[in-house]
Amino acid sequence: MDSTPSSSSSSPFDLVSGALGRYIPRRAAAAGPGDPSGGDPAGAPGAPDDPEAGPADQILGAVNLDRDLRITGRNLDAPVFAGLDAAIGSPFVDLLPPGDVPTVTRRLRQVLQTGQAHVARIQRLHRGDGTELVVSMSILPAAASQEGLTVSLIAMARRLHLYAAETAIGTSLDIGDTAHSLAQSLLAWGEVAAVDLDFAVWTGEGVTGHGQGRIRLRRAALVPDRAWPEGYVTEGEDLPADASRLLAQAVRRDDAPQAIVIPDREAVERVLGSPRVLRALVPGVRSVGVACVPLVLDGVPPVVLGVAEVWRRSDIPFRDSELLDLQELVARTAHHVDLARQHQREHTQVLALQRRLLPRTGGDTVEVASVYQPATPDSAGVGGDWVNSFPLPDGRTALVVGDVVGHGLGAAATMGQLSMEARALLSAGLAPDEVLEHLDETVTLLDDAESGLAAGYSALGSTCCIVLYDPVSHEVALASAGHLPPILVSPEGDAAPLEIRPHPGLGAEFALREPFEVHTFAAPPGSLLALCTDGLVEDPAVPIDEGIARLADAVSRVHPWDGLQQAARNVVTELAPARQRDDVTLLLARMIGYRKEDSATWRLPARDDAPARARAHVRALLRRWDTRQQTRDNAMLLVDELVTNVVRFATGPVTVRLIRTGDGLLCEVGDTGNGRPRLGRGGLLDDSGRGLHVVHRLTTRWGVRWTDAGKVVWAEIAR
Repeated sequence: MDSTPSSSSSSPFDLVSGALGRYIPRRAAAAGPGDPSGGDPAGAPGAPDDPEAGPADQILGAVNLDRDLRITGRNLDAPVFAGLDAAIGSPFVDLLPPGDVPTVTRRLRQVLQTGQAHVARIQRLHRGDGTELVVSMSILPAAASQEGLTVSLIAMARRLHLYAAETAIGTSLDIGDTAHSLAQSLLAWGEVAAVDLDFAVWTGEGVTGHGQGRIRLRRAALVPDRAWPEGYVTEGEDLPADASRLLAQAVRRDDAPQAIVIPDREAVERVLGSPRVLRALVPGVRSVGVACVPLVLDGVPPVVLGVAEVWRRSDIPFRDSELLDLQELVARTAHHVDLARQHQREHTQVLALQRRLLPRTGGDTVEVASVYQPATPDSAGVGGDWVNSFPLPDGRTALVVGDVVGHGLGAAATMGQLSMEARALLSAGLAPDEVLEHLDETVTLLDDAESGLAAGYSALGSTCCIVLYDPVSHEVALASAGHLPPILVSPEGDAAPLEIRPHPGLGAEFALREPFEVHTFAAPPGSLLALCTDGLVEDPAVPIDEGIARLADAVSRVHPWDGLQQAARNVVTELAPARQRDDVTLLLARMIGYRKEDSATWRLPARDDAPARARAHVRALLRRWDTRQQTRDNAMLLVDELVTNVVRFATGPVTVRLIRTGDGLLCEVGDTGNGRPRLGRGGLLDDSGRGLHVVHRLTTRWGVRWTDAGKVVWAEIAR
């Protein structure tokens, strides 16, 4: 009596392999590779574990292979396996259709190398009479006492195949994978299967109907994978317009979607007419027939999502029962295609949101690049990490990185709210610490911790770091809410995290809250700043400080001549954990700034002669810059109005700064007052209040930003 290995020392696949090994008759297994008889399957005994089971009751077969993938033993006694030429010593791949040989061989060798089973794949096998048998094929490592492989074959009865196919098709929400699974299942009825989807379905949009001539089909799946004739439509290609119309009209006859069969090549040629359409739709030059089955969503009227096509030799015509089976399978799985379509639409919309939040080009004063990797495929490619960079109206550049706890659409939605609010507040002139105070309040108001955590995310505890880069002073000012410190690389290549005081994340309890601080650091031209989320540097096996040190070392090796986007990808590839547990985000910013000769600053006392002195300074500078007369006149008038307002309504000294930008002049006038200039409706005879109207008409845009000492009114003039 054979002993059964204990579960403590063997995997379930070992147990199955052992059982299948005992299922194969010993005298067949013992036959040598060159045995011409190969062990007569008709005379082989049944499975020892069930001696009373007759061959007619069996749908299970098994084949043993050696490491050269030759058959060393088999039990294919059941009548359903009759006609399979599985002689001992012959290559197993001789049982396969030629187009499937490379794929199946690769799977067989992969199981040999890794010892990992490949379970339950629908496969066709060739019989000697030219017909084919559809089986569910599993590839298992042989039992421990043997070498090679055990291949189990379960003959697919009609209902079993329909059930297995529907189950396989419903396992993915990717529309391409869903179409491919359907096409694989359709191979049970033919030699070639294709799925052509309406282009709107492929892109995730809804399909309600078509006007004449507006039909567009895209080939979503084509099996088997092989080299096809030139001109034949393969996966990802659009069908010619006339071919799309022909297929759509064929399945929508009398406005009722229905399957059609074209029995042979001559009939196909008569229907298609055009040689170009023939090359696009017919997979070869032999005489073949095709069954076209529409993918239909029930409704009034029914909606056609696309067409499934099954091609096979014309000497094996489609029987009515087969056509009914085809229609049943396609009907059962059409809703899976529609679910994938809906998922595609939602995924596209969320990715569009995330792309809008990704950094754009940094402009003339800073170069930026970013990389984002979601933690898991089931997060739909989105999550709670975000990076953003954008030029502020006053010439500075904002760099923002943040992390909402969790993954998926809920975290992405919360991320979008916080990111857009941060951008709006920074553009309005608020300092980084003030922006974080507003975000802290927002998180407290919008977060529903119970429902958020149940959905896999929470706004409470979100982290954020805001950096503002001044291209004139070559300084960065930053504030952080619980986020990792950025890494600053000097032009000489020295890298270290910026020293900032730790602060709790957004939405912390009142007892834990501390005032947000603004830290200022020098960032001369050529400096590199790296901001990331903790998924890049956090590893449960090592301290977080070690992860930050590894990031500093990696970015210190970025050469000033390296392309920044490729450098960012290289850093993520080097540092991202092999088993990624969290979203990974990295933002690199290379500081360029303005040259010293492109700006000038004057500090004047707030006296009555301040406007005249400011005009003189500006006039002399613009002559050195060789600015055209109209621009000089506008700039002097603008500076005169702004300085006059400071002298009349504000306090303290006046700071005037003029910057030559790529396409204009940026004028800034600062003071120590805290009043906000407002553009009001002034009357024609009013004695005051017209200065801001002059500023408004002379400039392309203007605004106010707040500083520790007071405020700065900035205005931009086209050169």
